[in-house]
Amino acid sequence: MHLDKTKHRVCGVFSRALPIVATLYCLSTFPSLIAQQANVFTSDVYKRISNVYGKDASHTVADWRQLINELQSEDLDEKLYSINRFFNRFDFVDDIVHWKEKDYWATPIELIGTGAGDCEDYVIAKYFSLIELGVPENKLRLMYVTALELGQPHMVLAFYETPTSIPLVLDNISRRILPANKRRDLAPIYSFNGNGLWAAKAMGTGKKLRSGGPMKMWDDMVERLDTVMNGDKK
Repeated sequence: MHLDKTKHRVCGVFSRALPIVATLYCLSTFPSLIAQQANVFTSDVYKRISNVYGKDASHTVADWRQLINELQSEDLDEKLYSINRFFNRFDFVDDIVHWKEKDYWATPIELIGTGAGDCEDYVIAKYFSLIELGVPENKLRLMYVTALELGQPHMVLAFYETPTSIPLVLDNISRRILPANKRRDLAPIYSFNGNGLWAAKAMGTGKKLRSGGPMKMWDDMVERLDTVMNGDKK
């Protein structure tokens, strides 16, 4: 039987879309997390990564950190392109297969360490990396869409040059970074970041809907990242 690999590079996110609204408060913690991870990639951190995922994974995390350092002085286009390309190299695997859970939000280290993730994991890792590279949080949004040709839910990262501009889409289906109005294969549903939730509009940023409180799935991811960075404090 022929396997359509492209079809398996989107993820079933709509079934839990409404609970994800509650991540908005937690997303506001991103800047402090980024500052933390930038300063504590010590030998102990790499040792913990190696113990859990192996030496090759530790080396790949080091490649990520080197890329972050090298991109600090590059222009925005290079930052977007290089980060998108780096994380799209990893295999797409559904959560139920990869983590034995219906829904699991992996940290960037878990994505790199296991060499695989789903669309949400790509987006989270790119979001972390671009904020660390100085891209303002208010220019980045995690966007739920429908992949029309496949008839499946999907998540992408959207970059807005201005609040009313057509965003650029960073995606694991298409390796090219294109304006949203050139992605006729995607139908936006809504987008969010640490500042709120928006109903997605094809030609703009949409109307802000509401803010929310912490969500266990996001809290769990943050806790796992903290454990890798700072060790088990128990």
